[in-house]
Amino acid sequence: MGNAIRSFLAEPRVPNAPGPMTRDWVLVGIAVVAAVVEALLRTNLPWPLLHAAVVIASAFVLPWRRLYPLAAVVLAFGSTLVVEVVTNANNVGSDGLYTAFFLLVLPYSLVRWASGRHIAIGLLLVLPMAWWVGVIQASIDIGEAIGGTIFLEFPAALGGVVRYRQTARVREREQVILREREQLARELHDTVAHHISAIAIQAQAGQAVVATDPAAAAETLNAIERAASQTLGEMRSLVKALRSGDTAELTPQPGVGDIASLAEADNGAVPIDVRLSGELDDLAPSVDAAVYRLAQESITNARRYARHATSVEVRIAGDDDTVRLTVSDDGDPTHTDGASRDGYGLAGMAE
Repeated sequence: MGNAIRSFLAEPRVPNAPGPMTRDWVLVGIAVVAAVVEALLRTNLPWPLLHAAVVIASAFVLPWRRLYPLAAVVLAFGSTLVVEVVTNANNVGSDGLYTAFFLLVLPYSLVRWASGRHIAIGLLLVLPMAWWVGVIQASIDIGEAIGGTIFLEFPAALGGVVRYRQTARVREREQVILREREQLARELHDTVAHHISAIAIQAQAGQAVVATDPAAAAETLNAIERAASQTLGEMRSLVKALRSGDTAELTPQPGVGDIASLAEADNGAVPIDVRLSGELDDLAPSVDAAVYRLAQESITNARRYARHATSVEVRIAGDDDTVRLTVSDDGDPTHTDGASRDGYGLAGMAE
């Protein structure tokens, strides 16, 4: 039974809720001193020691209001409500200690850090407290009781606003991180994977001619070395950009004008014929870079998967509001459902 109660009161709350803080203990000290002074000075307060004891005990839940918000509300408001019921039953009802005003911070903490179910349970405990003190004990009219309830629930509403804003900030930060990760994944795939594919193709070509044409094999090794060096350089640039302590080399993003270099990158591979036409000089940077990446991935796929291809044609045409990129090869037609590949090239191109 005890374990069930502890599990209920400690149900998961808002992540990263802070524990006890110094200002909470300062507030506890102020509340304790104020409760003792008020209990000693007020002459119209029945059972002053009981009221002071309850307020002091309630003050000591303040440091734990973030970690266990529902338990704090249950202990503080529950004990206060019990005292009010007992004193009223003995015809010695009173307004209680004004020091208990600090309890208003607990509805705020409840909505700010508790789980959804615990918020509902805690507020259902706070509302009877307000109605008991206002309507049953003090015998005020319904309008004043509603006003008092709104006043008591205002800290809860404030906690809800702060919680919503904090959650929105966390969600926005997560979206930014996700977008950065996707961009990094695309950059890694588009830059490094292209060169790795070229290295693999050159290695296969070298294996085919190493026994019959040593000179061609040596040239293939030279091409592999160049591609590997370029890949290593780009990897280092990416790592520098990610490391906060290093200064990255900020080079411009490749664009349409750099597509011709893709045709010259890999000696011995399938020839690439690049032709540009139309208005391509004033492209937006994002469009310029996107066209380059699309052409790069298309050329990589053609070199890797086009069977018996002897050439790859890249055609880029631009007008006032449109850029058209067409990549084709003369290899044998192949059929795939698109699900058998484990790569991310097509996903990156769609993005």
